[in-house]
Amino acid sequence: MRALSMGFLVAMLLAVTTPAGVAQDYPTRPVRILVPYAVGGGSDTAGRLVMDPLSKQLGVSVYIDNRGGAGGLTGTEAFLAGEPDGYTLLMAAVGPFAIIPAGKSVRYDVATDFAPLGQIWLSSQALAVRKDLNVKTLADFIALAKANPGKLTVGSAGFGTLTHLALELLKREAGIEVTHVPFRSGGALLPALIGGQIDAGFADTTTFAPQVETGTVIGIAAAGTRRSPALPNLVTMVESGFPGVIAESWNGLVVNARTPAPVIARLQAAVSAVQKDAGFQESLKKQGLTSGPPGVEAFQTLLKTEAGRWRTIVNAAGIKFD
Repeated sequence: MRALSMGFLVAMLLAVTTPAGVAQDYPTRPVRILVPYAVGGGSDTAGRLVMDPLSKQLGVSVYIDNRGGAGGLTGTEAFLAGEPDGYTLLMAAVGPFAIIPAGKSVRYDVATDFAPLGQIWLSSQALAVRKDLNVKTLADFIALAKANPGKLTVGSAGFGTLTHLALELLKREAGIEVTHVPFRSGGALLPALIGGQIDAGFADTTTFAPQVETGTVIGIAAAGTRRSPALPNLVTMVESGFPGVIAESWNGLVVNARTPAPVIARLQAAVSAVQKDAGFQESLKKQGLTSGPPGVEAFQTLLKTEAGRWRTIVNAAGIKFD
């Protein structure tokens, strides 16, 4: 009897400590989403939109921890130093996952160090011009740029940002030369564009939406795979004859790849359920956003293709972040 009791105890302990046991118990305490940007930006907003529906799926509270710095690099590198137990998720973004590694040596490998959970945010960049530039379409803008090489000034949210790379992509695809004017953010270039200090600017469609709708600036085209919910009447660059000009801001949740497989599966199922949540989708719609393609495989494909695509653009433009 004593031997049977001891055997039963050992079996119970093994059940608790095996991956299956881990998955059954997880989560038992609050889950943190590490956002590698300051409060108020797109990634922070994405985290706060997904926080409550994810909490509902996991059955524990979910909270945001902002760790801004170096365009998202500081928080992303700090994340991997933590315990791979599934209690800290990372808000992945196009900057530290696709753009920065293309022009700078980083202490992580996107392909092997992270396990994708799912995409939760997608928003395209857009090109807008000052209202007195006498330009109404992308064809008009390209014709004007070709007639005046290097003279048109185009603002971005900063050197090496997605908006800057969207401009470099358009320059390459359209064969034009313009002068890049970096600002501190997409919102910071708006006064200069409205005031006529610059001719055009690239920013997120949600940034331009109020000004385009009131006619303060003229929207030319969005660099998305489909029209933006924020500006549904604004044509895409694909529609305008430039299928290669795609520049979309995205966010998704990842976890440390060393996290126990059953915990990863539990998190992936929870994020998949969030993507289908009507309340979450409505919250995105109010922001003029979509969640992007659902499913882990779609997000995994995005991470791979974006890394390769932006590396080509960064290398062609000679951009270095060191």
